[in-house]
Amino acid sequence: MSFFFLSDYVYFENSSSNPYLIRRIEELNKTANGNVEAKVVCFYRRRDISSTLIVLADKHAREMEEEMENPEMVDLPEKQKHQLRHRELFLSRQLESLPATHIRGKCSVTLLNETESLKSYLEREDFFFYSLVYDPQQKTLLADKGEIRVGNRYQADITDLLKEGEDDGRDQSKLETKVWEAFNPLVDKQIDQFLVVARSVGTFARALDCSSSVRQPSLHMSAAAASRDITLFHAMDTLHKNVYDISKAISALVPQGGPVLCRDEMEEWSASEANLFEEALEKYGKDFTDIQQDFLPWKSLTSIIEYYYMWKTTDRYVQQKRLKAAEAESKLKQVYIPNYNKPNPNQINVNNVKPGVVNGTGVQAQNAGAGRACESCYTTQSYQWYSWGPPNMQCRLCASCWTYWKKYGGLKMPTRLDGERPGPNQTIFIFLSLQSPHGVPVRNSGSPKFAMKTRQAFYLHTTKLTRIARRLCRDILRPWHAARHPYLPINSAAIKAECECAAAGTSLPRSPLRLLSYKVLSCSFKLNCHMQNPPNTGTPS
Repeated sequence: MSFFFLSDYVYFENSSSNPYLIRRIEELNKTANGNVEAKVVCFYRRRDISSTLIVLADKHAREMEEEMENPEMVDLPEKQKHQLRHRELFLSRQLESLPATHIRGKCSVTLLNETESLKSYLEREDFFFYSLVYDPQQKTLLADKGEIRVGNRYQADITDLLKEGEDDGRDQSKLETKVWEAFNPLVDKQIDQFLVVARSVGTFARALDCSSSVRQPSLHMSAAAASRDITLFHAMDTLHKNVYDISKAISALVPQGGPVLCRDEMEEWSASEANLFEEALEKYGKDFTDIQQDFLPWKSLTSIIEYYYMWKTTDRYVQQKRLKAAEAESKLKQVYIPNYNKPNPNQINVNNVKPGVVNGTGVQAQNAGAGRACESCYTTQSYQWYSWGPPNMQCRLCASCWTYWKKYGGLKMPTRLDGERPGPNQTIFIFLSLQSPHGVPVRNSGSPKFAMKTRQAFYLHTTKLTRIARRLCRDILRPWHAARHPYLPINSAAIKAECECAAAGTSLPRSPLRLLSYKVLSCSFKLNCHMQNPPNTGTPS
């Protein structure tokens, strides 16, 4: 579909090689140059958050499995577990604006349903779920407040319907509290007259109260405040407690200390607190916990919720609702995006592969890519191939796996990075490693792992004489001691002299090892002189 509406979950493309971004459209605005921008809510994948938060997410998932008492996740094959992680998202409160022309399609995102099968998320195309809220600034994960609690732990057990004529043996006084007697001795006119008296007492009590006079400076505002439900509830409760005796109830309204003043949350809140609440409601919606934490920490959660439902009965709420409706009428409700048919820069043209260098070894890229399998599904046949991973790795995906990568942000099959399997092109890379002058494999995995490029290839070659000296001069070389003390120099001249003597069949007088620690250089100099000018051992002529 090419039409996209408000509240749609869509794919956004910000990079030709990276997976799509998943966003929810909140607003569609037309810019000055005629382009359409979408104000969206951000969703994050597992690959977008840190490893420490992934550990917390996995712990939360295990706790949910224990609560659900559903062994389905344990019974899933490793491949389905791997793919199920690609369907998990993390909701955020972050908003951003993106060009509408970057939309690439629709998807569906829902809150994780405890009663739904996990396989159902895999069976539906373009379907995702979330259960945690991610804060990109604070780098935290929190449980979403919108959880629907379903099951025997949260729903009441409904008793069987009583048959006709059957008595209910339960004690009703223990199940409920009566606050009003419908069959009382008063008529409606007497009750209405008592309520008028109660409102008058409330107006007079506000005139005597200094704080109420500041908040309600005019008489009609005080009378309107006294006519609110809190005053009427107090009046009817007083009448019920005095057994519907009007004279006793009036006396209870005006006790010895003065008239009783009843105020609700609308009167308790100041104008500045009301403005803060409206600002928080605009930002967080009906997330009262976040409103309390970030805007009104000195108010209780009960007070904030009670104020919200009273605020909805005021003219202020009606005016704001009308303004928002007028703004919504002026804004776009949908946008038409033509199908995106431009070729992806990552497409591989098999007939025209440019030669390249793999890890500085001089191996042609055409040879490296010829006959290579898909990094995800191992297939070698596809109508279109896409380059994937770092360029020096020469990895590629088939068309089906490329679409999966763009939508779900991973490969269909676990890679060797996940500790599940070797790569599909391991044999090819072992062959390449034999051609490298390092004597070290360039890459032996099908995973997108970066390999360091070297400026110049080299390797250390030891001569036969050096390998022989390691055995003949073990008492001078002391390889274990040298390995533990790499910063101490090794006297190669003394080792060379000893090796030459041993090869000639003669031996040099040696002192114990502990006496040769710092005098080897002088000894080797004398030995070299002795070898260059050997004494005449023949008979003098």
